[in-house]
Amino acid sequence: MTEGVKLPKKLLENLDPGEEVVKAVRKRPALEKPKWLVVTDRRIIIFDEKILGRYEMTAIPYEKLKQVYLRSGVWRSEFKIETEEGETIELPWMDKEAAREAMLAIKEALQRISVEPPTIVRRKHLASEEWILNKPKEQITRSIVARQSPAQPAAQQAAREDPLDKLEKLKKLLDEGAITQEEYEALRKKILEEILGGKK
Repeated sequence: MTEGVKLPKKLLENLDPGEEVVKAVRKRPALEKPKWLVVTDRRIIIFDEKILGRYEMTAIPYEKLKQVYLRSGVWRSEFKIETEEGETIELPWMDKEAAREAMLAIKEALQRISVEPPTIVRRKHLASEEWILNKPKEQITRSIVARQSPAQPAAQQAAREDPLDKLEKLKKLLDEGAITQEEYEALRKKILEEILGGKK
């Protein structure tokens, strides 16, 4: 997704070891240094280059992401990122197509780590369209669970992974209509208690 895009050196220096950039959107006004929205497999980065090698960088890990909002009109787009702490970051410079591509990249990145798949709600109006991406209600992600406990014997690690597999299978049963929404919610609650260490 980043073919042909040369990312700033300072931005690359701030990436974690093994962190992968999946989408980068650049805005270069005539008299300013470029502004970037970078989507990685771990977080969203807003990078603002300044003169004399200075820069401003804001990083939002997916664990702290709450919602991404896009409203695209005929001439311009409105792109907002909201965190769980209540902070809202607006990127008014993004064009419509780039904003949509960024939204889809964030969805794909979330999908890799979330227990339940994220969805984009689309609302079409007369002269505009809204895209709303909410992080799945399940606050547990594979990356969080992996960090909650230190290294353990293989058997114990496998036991901790089992609830995640159960959740995935449970969601599949719901999607296939094999169980009702009520049954799904009840069983999901029990499995989440296991993941959170609720076993007595």
